[in-house]
Amino acid sequence: MNPQLPRDVVHRWSEECAAQGLAFQSIARRLVEDQSRLGRFFKANIPQMPGQSGEVALYLLAVVIRLFEKGGGRLGRVGAKEIDAATAKIQSHAKALRPGQEGFADRVREIADRAQPHILDEALHALIENQEKKAEEVEMSPEDGALVFLMLWAATEALELAWKAPANPEWAA
Repeated sequence: MNPQLPRDVVHRWSEECAAQGLAFQSIARRLVEDQSRLGRFFKANIPQMPGQSGEVALYLLAVVIRLFEKGGGRLGRVGAKEIDAATAKIQSHAKALRPGQEGFADRVREIADRAQPHILDEALHALIENQEKKAEEVEMSPEDGALVFLMLWAATEALELAWKAPANPEWAA
């Protein structure tokens, strides 16, 4: 089992991705291409959404991949085995979570066996809890936000299975 990336580290690295602005696009493209099987799974299962919401979902996927990459160690390629295990785990919880309904984020946080909970909490904040969007941020319906979150959760679970954390990570100190 891999150690959890600390909350402050996850937040700082997420903010670094956002601060790069357009420069992050080339990094995001590389990350999703390097995890091509995961990218295909994500694109095939993300719902059709209005405006730029689909692009935001892919951006968030790239951020999640980047967080694992910045964690060091070895990040292997996600394959069908990891995706199947991740989706089975999410599906076992999905009905009880009632996506898009009030209290969704709290119900998600009650699940003790989430991989990398701080990554998932960052995604919950961005998609569900952040009521004060900045001018450049895309609005997403609660239902779409919850569905994107479930896809990011599946991606996080799959990446966790493909990741071998470094033996003595600097961020664990």
